[in-house]
Amino acid sequence: MKGAHMAVRGPLAAYASDAARSRGRLYAEAPSPTRSEFQRDRDRIIHCTAFRRLAHKTQVFVPLDGDHFRTRLTHTIEVGQIARALARALRVDEDLAEAVALAHDLGHTPFGHAGEGALEACMAPFGGFDHNAQALRVVTLLERRYARYDGLDLTWETLEGIVKHNGPLLPGARDEHPLPHPEEPVAGVACVRPLSRYIAAFDAIFPLDLSTFASVEAQAAAQADDIAYIGHDIDDGLRAELFSLDDIARTPFIAGVLAHVRDEYPGLERPRVIHELVRRVITAFVEDAIGESLRRLARISPESADEARRAGETLVRLSPPMAEAEREIKAFLFANMYRHEKVLGVWERARDAISRLFPTFFENPELMPAEWAAQAVPLQDADRAIVVADYIAGMTDRYALNEVKRVFGG
Repeated sequence: MKGAHMAVRGPLAAYASDAARSRGRLYAEAPSPTRSEFQRDRDRIIHCTAFRRLAHKTQVFVPLDGDHFRTRLTHTIEVGQIARALARALRVDEDLAEAVALAHDLGHTPFGHAGEGALEACMAPFGGFDHNAQALRVVTLLERRYARYDGLDLTWETLEGIVKHNGPLLPGARDEHPLPHPEEPVAGVACVRPLSRYIAAFDAIFPLDLSTFASVEAQAAAQADDIAYIGHDIDDGLRAELFSLDDIARTPFIAGVLAHVRDEYPGLERPRVIHELVRRVITAFVEDAIGESLRRLARISPESADEARRAGETLVRLSPPMAEAEREIKAFLFANMYRHEKVLGVWERARDAISRLFPTFFENPELMPAEWAAQAVPLQDADRAIVVADYIAGMTDRYALNEVKRVFGG
């Protein structure tokens, strides 16, 4: 029966990560009597401050009032759900896949990709800014909750997944699962990023095998991210009336799904049509990813999680036809949503907010709250810039706007 393999839960595969044989934590801890090591990681992420802030950070900045558009938090929860579904079908550790999924956006700035683009520009003279590296900073340094250490002291496997879920991370490594970015010429096109200074420094202390792929669980989280944002950006774009059902039906895959919905339910009201469309799109991508990934795993036949890491290719992927459908949908969303004049207008104001705050705090660090000022004032150049970037990246949209009002008035 179609999709039946998704509901079956048997023993973990040989290539699954084993929580009982984790490579450990930077700061050793006694095992929990009630939770696996990966369950502890997931729980620490959910309870951290940066995770709560995602509720007030933009996913795609929709310039309309409404409570139903995605935030970084709702997006993250959807990614976690899809990651668990993929991990279950591939017979790998669901808790590790979910932990990586829940942590993958912790380093994002306020105002979505507009904010990230602005902070990247501000940090260009000081080594740049990358949200994956920032997520690592959050979970290893900036979260200050525990008595014995900074960060969340996550397992090696979760840290590896946060850093490498898009592929091997070396200077010039290609990102195989890029997020849609308003500065890319075509949404979804792979990009080349240099190795972050912080990732390199942390790797020297706690090596993450940057030359290999991440675990199958982390790859499942990366694929879940792509599937989730395709589904919810279609939903949000239609809700905000940035484009119509007929507009998006210009992409062949969506046209086919929409035709099935309309044939099966003629006269169905628009909100239900949208929901049927979105859930069928997500289901189709999830089922295709499961089938293609199982074929790849069967061909490679890794006998351990490390063999899967050394496979030399991404093992959790879409089939070529569905990958092409994904590219077509991303291209449509890039042109009709991320580049919509209403969205761009708000993005410009978001860029302006961060572009004004960064140089002001860099030149006058005493304007930041006392705990941040105490860190930044004694520092110079790149080190001070990093503290300012940490402060700004951690802001919610609302807090950033309030800081603009506080610092500049009006």
